[in-house]
Amino acid sequence: MGRIELKHRPTFMENYLNPAIANGYVRMLYQDSPHHPRQKYLLTVKGAIVLNQ
Repeated sequence: MGRIELKHRPTFMENYLNPAIANGYVRMLYQDSPHHPRQKYLLTVKGAIVLNQ
């Protein structure tokens, strides 16, 4: 959120993070517990390819 200068978390989740997860560019560290207190999001191989283009 900080890199793209967004401050409203629900908008970020709806417009950016959830579509990235659904399309396989990002995955959750704790997939079985989306509200885990230490949840992190990891770039997948597919996401890394797009990032490096």
